[in-house]
Amino acid sequence: MAALLRSLTEADLSAYRALLMPGLEQDADSFRIAPADEQDAPFPTHNRPDSFTLGTFVDNRLAGVVSFQREGADRVKLRHKGLLFRMYVSPDFRGQGLAGLLIQAVVDRARQLDGMEQINLTVVTTNPAKRLYERFGFRSFSLEEKAIKWRGTYLTEEAMKLVL
Repeated sequence: MAALLRSLTEADLSAYRALLMPGLEQDADSFRIAPADEQDAPFPTHNRPDSFTLGTFVDNRLAGVVSFQREGADRVKLRHKGLLFRMYVSPDFRGQGLAGLLIQAVVDRARQLDGMEQINLTVVTTNPAKRLYERFGFRSFSLEEKAIKWRGTYLTEEAMKLVL
């Protein structure tokens, strides 16, 4: 399997949604957003060095995505932190290393950003992706019980960080 990794832009919004929307239903317990939240939302990032979305393609099909943005884009005191978010790989392509490829690409790009010291993320504690984040060096720094309530069920969310 040869995967192509590239930046996505607003021009890719329909492909992005076609991948993400079914995931928001099928893997609802892995996201803090619901399908209705994403239905008419703008593209999640701004196609800048410190605000980007990456996609991985297999046979010209979008197979996975991840987004990153500087947390302090307009706050001087927070510019040292970035946020990895909306990580998702289609079930059809899981187990092929695509998630790791996406995470590594975010880490590599973040290391090139002036003043970037750490990457933060949140993950539902039952999400198997938590183990993948740990393999990349992300460490827990906070738990929030009942962080998410979806269809009558509460989910605990864990905040993790990677010091660059």
